[in-house]
Amino acid sequence: MAAPRLLRMNAADNVALCLEDVAAGDVVDEGVQAQDDVPSGHKIAVSPIATGQAILKYGQIIGVATSDIAVGRHVHVHNVSARTGDVRRRVDPGQNAASLHSRAATFQGYPRASGRVGTRNYIGILTSVNCSATVARAIAEAFPAAAFEDNPSVDGVVAFTHTTGCGMTPDSDGTDNLRRTLEGYLHHPNFAAVLVVGLGCEMMQLSGFADEEKAKRNGVELRTLTIQDEGGTRKSVEAGRAIVRDLVQGQSGLARQEVSAEHLTLGLQCGGSDGWSGVTANPALGRAVDLLVQSGGTAILSETPEIFGAEQLLFARAKSEAIRDALEARLDWWAEYMARNNAELNNNPSPGNIAGGLTTILEKSLGAVAKSGSMSLRGVFRYAENIDQTGFVFMDSPGYDPCSATGQMAAGANMLAFTTGRGSVFGSKPAPCIKLASNKAMARRMDEDMDFDCSPVLEGASLDDLGEQIFDLILRTASGEESKSEKLGFGDLEFVPWQMGAVV
Repeated sequence: MAAPRLLRMNAADNVALCLEDVAAGDVVDEGVQAQDDVPSGHKIAVSPIATGQAILKYGQIIGVATSDIAVGRHVHVHNVSARTGDVRRRVDPGQNAASLHSRAATFQGYPRASGRVGTRNYIGILTSVNCSATVARAIAEAFPAAAFEDNPSVDGVVAFTHTTGCGMTPDSDGTDNLRRTLEGYLHHPNFAAVLVVGLGCEMMQLSGFADEEKAKRNGVELRTLTIQDEGGTRKSVEAGRAIVRDLVQGQSGLARQEVSAEHLTLGLQCGGSDGWSGVTANPALGRAVDLLVQSGGTAILSETPEIFGAEQLLFARAKSEAIRDALEARLDWWAEYMARNNAELNNNPSPGNIAGGLTTILEKSLGAVAKSGSMSLRGVFRYAENIDQTGFVFMDSPGYDPCSATGQMAAGANMLAFTTGRGSVFGSKPAPCIKLASNKAMARRMDEDMDFDCSPVLEGASLDDLGEQIFDLILRTASGEESKSEKLGFGDLEFVPWQMGAVV
């Protein structure tokens, strides 16, 4: 029987990944004899590591040994700490970015008056406050997906409700986040028309974000409805349904047109990561991101707490010192924010991450950043801030997937790509989301949820080839091909604006 295989990511590494389960006593690649049982996707020491010595993976520090680790030992949370001191390294911008080579690519989309292009054509129902959530859902329930089977011009009616909108201070970060999020959704290119439903007395007044003149300039038909003015729940539901019915009829005959891929803005997400994510799915998606940027499109990396320990890779790709400094400022803000809340950035991996072989936030971050490709970092944006820069950019957000993805769509993402190792079932609207599996076992087990299996990398498939295939899937999905999450009906309940600050 062949010896269990190992994968060393960099010649300088003192650990390697086990490509299959290893039992104590097995002799594996490189002549290493396992001293412990080591699950597939976990790390094994391939050289002696002394207490306090750095653990190296990808040629980067992912932690330090808390005890002496002999060759063949399992290297994980029981003998590794993320507390490496000040791991941040200031790197001059522009030191490690790939050169840009233009290429042509197209998809079938819905051009808007704003100059942006939709990948879907929804009628949206937005709520200013939680008090209007039930009315908004009741309006949307009159327009189930089956009602649009004979109307290919409309992908559906979707209501986005949330838990806030009042009990907030007017000038707080939470109020600003919600206002930007609602305004970003209102003007999203995947909406042909939007109805905004408010109660009437809430802190988040419709006048603060529902600008009819701006909507008209962007080609979005905007209607508003206030429950208190309308005369209560029943009258508001009836009026809202009449408005939406009119908005749907106005879309009759709308057709997709061939447009350049420069009109794609791709939000990058990862969740339920495992030891394979940074080896297969994330770098494969990174290759597709490079192809998108070379085609004139935009890719958004987010989840600020999950770049901690890998920020030096992004600093080196920053197009300017100002961009590098802006990213560093967001990391500093997060460190202070976590400290205020009795938490720390270097304690991020979830139980699922750990079970999947990820030991520290440094290791998790190095894998996560791989999905951003290799192009220059051209901008740093606040949560849900309108992204007016093409190419590879960063948007500040929490690592919580629905919250981060909500911010990306508010910022203009009209497609999402989501890598997972443990098996996320996330889906989104109004932008479709494709999910990329890091390993074969999960891809087979959850085949109804996964759009693409990246595990062939472990059998010798080229990352470049997989990147081409993923880019083709992105273009097909942007052109109307349903993602797995769309087929399963995800997206109505995944609207999660970043709520911050005191609730009063």
